[in-house]
Amino acid sequence: MKKVILVVFLALGLSQVSNAQIDFGIKAGINYNNNGEDAFKDATNNIAEGASAKTGYHAGIWFRGKLPILGLYLRPEIIYTEVKSEFEVLAEDYNFKKLDVPVLVGKKILGFAHVFAGPSFQYILEDKIDFSSFSTDEFDKFTLGLQFGAGVEFDNIGIDVRWERGLSASEARFTNNTNITVDNRTNQIIFGVSLKF
Repeated sequence: MKKVILVVFLALGLSQVSNAQIDFGIKAGINYNNNGEDAFKDATNNIAEGASAKTGYHAGIWFRGKLPILGLYLRPEIIYTEVKSEFEVLAEDYNFKKLDVPVLVGKKILGFAHVFAGPSFQYILEDKIDFSSFSTDEFDKFTLGLQFGAGVEFDNIGIDVRWERGLSASEARFTNNTNITVDNRTNQIIFGVSLKF
């Protein structure tokens, strides 16, 4: 009897998986890091505040599956991102590389457009600023952000634009002077193109 029940549950599970519509693909694009939260500072005050934006890039993979709630879908992604900005007072670039895992909930509109929002879990791989003889060594590796945006899809090609805001008060610290830190929370516009397989 237990074997019969097990076979019935396996059959039901396989039928659900086969009926589920799961899309996946690759994506890439550019990000414009308008990072007003960047502050190059010491223990008493800001040395240079409000870094100017520079263009970075991203690339990765995505998955999408329907949720049984009001026609919503779940879209997790795994994205490699390079973020760039510049402190005008110092005339120095500030770059960091991260692995983003946004988990987006979205809804299709009119059959070809969609809107989405959700948290973005981030792991910072490298955090680098070139200023005199200083170099960053310690930095908060795990951070949390929020993304929301909209896009359109035509056949297997998708285009979207989204805004990402860092929520964690993430800071990089300098090896040569432990009193100097850089607040590296992102505040960026992301343009992406995706290909569905």
